[in-house]
Parts: sequence; structure tokens; C-alpha cells
Amino acid sequence: MGLEVVILFVALSYVLGSPTPQPYDTIVIGLGSAGTTAASTLARAGKRVLALEAQDRIGGRVNTVPFGDGLVEVGAEWIHGTQHSRVYDLAIANNVTLMSQDSEFEAYRSDGTTSDAQLVKELMMYCLEVADTPSEEQEALGHYITRKLNVYLQEKHPKILENQDFMDSFLKFMNFIINSYEATNDWNDVSAYTKYESLEGNQHMSWHRYGYKTFFDILLDKYNNGPGLPTLEIKLNTEVTKVTWPQDPKENVIVTTKDGTTYTANNVIVTISLGVLKERYTTLFSPELPQKKITAIDKLTMGVLDKIIVSFEKRWWGDALLDFFLLWRPEDLKDLPKDDWITKIGGISMPMGSNNTLTLWLNGDVAKLVETLPEEDVKSKVVELLRRFMGHKYTIPEPTGMIRSTWFTNPFTRGSYTYDNLDVPNHPTARSDLEAPLLDSAMKPRVLFAGEATNEKHFGTVHGASETGYREAMRLLPNDSNV
Repeated sequence: MGLEVVILFVALSYVLGSPTPQPYDTIVIGLGSAGTTAASTLARAGKRVLALEAQDRIGGRVNTVPFGDGLVEVGAEWIHGTQHSRVYDLAIANNVTLMSQDSEFEAYRSDGTTSDAQLVKELMMYCLEVADTPSEEQEALGHYITRKLNVYLQEKHPKILENQDFMDSFLKFMNFIINSYEATNDWNDVSAYTKYESLEGNQHMSWHRYGYKTFFDILLDKYNNGPGLPTLEIKLNTEVTKVTWPQDPKENVIVTTKDGTTYTANNVIVTISLGVLKERYTTLFSPELPQKKITAIDKLTMGVLDKIIVSFEKRWWGDALLDFFLLWRPEDLKDLPKDDWITKIGGISMPMGSNNTLTLWLNGDVAKLVETLPEEDVKSKVVELLRRFMGHKYTIPEPTGMIRSTWFTNPFTRGSYTYDNLDVPNHPTARSDLEAPLLDSAMKPRVLFAGEATNEKHFGTVHGASETGYREAMRLLPNDSNV
């Protein structure tokens, strides 16, 4: 069926009405990076697609919002890598100017004194290089990095090993940095053995004033007042509660939503997060999932990375693009309550889409806690933290605004992204098992799975999620399809 015929068919069905709604070619559940990529790829190929999104917006764990004097990213912040990236390539193909967030660094200690920023940066970059080189042994990432760092310091900076206070402070800081990359609670929760691969090129490319939302506008042909995709129907605020998949090739997949409405299609692509799958897979699918997929859902782990973004009447930290490193001295930690969550914050960055805002990063259990705290309590703690570390150099005013991410308490995400836990080496096929489609008796895919958790090499990234959406769309299209 040609694209023109499909468009005419859809238009006539709206004008004339249809006593029996025709089944869609594909229903896509979730409109994050994976779902939007899958839905748009199929629609561009002329397929009749219905996309159901439980939230009131498109983007999933990408969420660009107006804040401060511009835009900020409540979810994904950067494009990680420029080589063979679907996200980067789409931006460039549509003449979107991206900016590299090459920040200068200032390092502060918890008594307000400064630390050697260049040394901290050198050691941090070395540790990140180690983390990016998978260990051949099955060990915790924190142990692996610490072991390698000790050898490096012995060769390059032997005297630093004698400074136990600095070593304790730096290792705590580095634990925070790794957790911010992995969305973990502790760097020893992560496996040093992993199949993850970074894309080549700059790892911190920013959408700045365009906002990451632009990626979705491009996918849906809405960028620069584009007309959209006529064979793609989108329903927001539509929570799916049941996916009934047939063994009989002549029967359709039935998708039921919370309000009791049912939709039918030849197949369905499920792109909901691993966190939501963990919570709902027993009731979401009928018949139940095969054991391999259940094991994959059980063994993989969803991490949490959150942000506190604060705005000020004006920029008080100078004109440079800065990242602030926060190193807690062991003696200062003794003076604070053990449950004081600000001691788990080790870094602050500047959003490139807004000139008068700062982003504080939280991960793991601390992130989960802060999502539940009263607004004013969080704001006062942020000011306390900024003044403790930087008050000697800067006059820090009260914030004019604050927003927080809530990726864990959000019932439609239940986390930020996945990481390789210590059990992953014992289940090397977990991600591919999660990816595997459910087939009918004719061996045709009826329920397909996409999302960053199903990407063995690029999980935890927007480009990795997009790759999986494209992968599943192409699984349904003819081999000679050119989209």
C-alpha cells in the first residue's frame, strides 16, 4: 500500500466514520527516545501507527522545560559522542548547531578553601579512562578504579599517597562522579566487566538554547513548523494496562488502556522502562512472559540520577563556563548527621540553555530521598551547601526558583537508566533476552521490546535508546525498506 493510499484511507475513516475501527499496523507503547524513533520510522515507511504515552508529554526521560532565563534539561543533558550517533547525526542533518560543554573547573573543600583543580581533574580523567576500559576480571568498578589509581599515583604523584585526608576526600568525590555516570548508589555496586562501549567524539555535546526536545521535534517532523507524520496517531495521558498477544497468526494484538479502551494491531512495540517492567510485568502481559525474559527483568538493575536545578536573579559566579568540584574533608563529615544528604553531593554544573541557573547532581538512595523532601528544606540545604564550599569566594544570594527531577517516584519511569550490576557477568544474555520479541505460532514477532535497557553496548543513553527503536521498527519493515 503506497503512502498516498494510506493517508487517503486514514482521512476517509475520520470523515465517514467506521463501524468497526481498523487495526493499526503497529501500536507503540511509550514515547521516549526509543518509542518516538520506532513510531516515526514506521510512519515514514507508510505504516499506520498508534503511539500511546502515559505521561502528558513526549520525551520520556528527556524533559526540556523553561527555567531561569532560558531552558534546562530535567532529564538527559548531553549527547554522549558524535561518531555513529543517531541523535547527533539527526541534529546536524537538520542544521541544529550543537555546542561542546568544555567547562573550566573550580575545586573546593568543605571548609571553604580551594583545592588543586588541575590535579583533581587529572586524577578524575584518569579514573574515567579506567572506567571506560572494561576489566577482564569480575570485580566491582570502585575496587578496579582504586587499584589502578594507586599504581598511577605511585608512578606520577607518590607523595599524594601519603596524604590520607586528600585520598579519602578524592575517593569519595570519585565515587560520586562514577555514580553520576552510572546512576548508582555506590561505585562498588557496578561491574567493572561490561559490554558497554562509548561512542567516539565529544561526550558532552549540548543542545543549549534549542533544548533536547528538538530531537523529538525532528523525529516527528515538527521541527521548523514541519507538518508532522500523517499516519502516526499520538495519544498522551493514556496508560496501558494490558497487552494481550496471540499465538494464532490470524489474530491481532489487543492493547487495553486504563480507561478500558482497547486498540488492536498486527504487533506492538513496548518501550517502557525497566523500572516499570519490574513493577508491572506480571499483570501487563497476557499470556505471561517467557521465563528468560522474566529472569532478564529481574537481574538487570534500574538506577537513579536526579537533579536539583536552582535559578538566581543574576549570575554570581562570573562569566566562565564552570563545573564545581566539591571535596568533603573527613573531619567535616564527622560534624554532620549521618543522614545529611548534602554530604553525598560532589559536583555542580551549569546548564548551557540558561545563564542564571546551576544544577546539583544526586544519585542512588540520596536521590530517592530528596525526591520526597519538602521544597523549602531542599532549597535551604542547597544554599547551605553552596555557602559552605564557595562562600569565601562568592557572595551567594537566595535562589529565585528551584525545580527537581523525580525519576524514581514517577510511576511511568521508576528510575533514570540501567547499569551493569555485579550479577551481570553471571547473566551475559540478559539484555538480549529482554530485547527478544514474542513470536506467534508462525514465528512472526507480535510483541517487540525497545529501550535503553535492551541495548547491550549503549545502554543508559538517548542514542542507545534510539538505536533500539530503529532496530525494532526495521524488524517489522521489508529488508529493502529505505527509511
